[in-house]
Amino acid sequence: MALLTNLPTDLLRTFIAVVELGGHSKAGAVLGRSQPAISLQIRRLEDLVRSPLLSQEGRAISPTPAGEALLSYAREMMRINDEAVRYFHRAEMSAVLRIGLPTDYAVAFLQNTLTTFRRNHLEVDLEIYCDLSRELHQHLRSDDLDIIVATMPTARMPYLSRAWVEQPIWAAAETLDLPDTRPVPLGAHLEGCDYRSRMIEALDGAERRWRIIYTGPGISGLQNAVLNGFCVTALTHATMLSGMRELREDEGFPKLEPLRIGLFYKHPRLSAAGLQLVSDLVASLESVGSGVQTVTG
Repeated sequence: MALLTNLPTDLLRTFIAVVELGGHSKAGAVLGRSQPAISLQIRRLEDLVRSPLLSQEGRAISPTPAGEALLSYAREMMRINDEAVRYFHRAEMSAVLRIGLPTDYAVAFLQNTLTTFRRNHLEVDLEIYCDLSRELHQHLRSDDLDIIVATMPTARMPYLSRAWVEQPIWAAAETLDLPDTRPVPLGAHLEGCDYRSRMIEALDGAERRWRIIYTGPGISGLQNAVLNGFCVTALTHATMLSGMRELREDEGFPKLEPLRIGLFYKHPRLSAAGLQLVSDLVASLESVGSGVQTVTG
């Protein structure tokens, strides 16, 4: 029986840092190693997996196809490793964590996870920032946020930890009457919202007239506008309220395109408390029932 190759965690951590921070020098500064030491570790890892892991064009460093494949495994292996270490170093956790969420996730199941985390870790201060996904991605790139949940315009993105599929649904008040002869009254978040674009694309594809009569950044205001019969909108199962009903295709509301949602963070920059919260969020995502389906990132 052939012996299995072990991938040392220090090499995996270095590889993740080089990819996510964009270079050997930046990775070395975070990990406390020289640039030659970082380069040596990458070469050792390439020898172990028998594939080149990084390519460089000018000053830009990016993972090769083999590097992309290893990155997914490496992030998960480091998350489990760090979770085990945190268990034995629980007393050392203290930090401020800046979390970015789309509005609907801030008031749905992730809110419970954050509340529980705060209750169990009084030494950690949480700062929650709600915005459009495109803004959250930018804030993560510029290190203004530590962890984000956001929609994914492409299947593969930097800093991705977990991805899953969310199926938006049409929502209206149970008592709302929608004559076919009138434009559909839409409620939506601000321009740039993925739910907004999916509603418009679906209605245009069905050649059904529409007009936006309510626009606002918050989910509560949108829910109230729907409950009061002022408009219809796209929600998730988690944000449907009593008094609402789902509009069907036979009523002239075509199925909305699903959304790919991701959990993102920069592993080398995250504190022990942040890594614990990531594990809690992953557990929360994996426990969600119908409507959310975990997929590989």
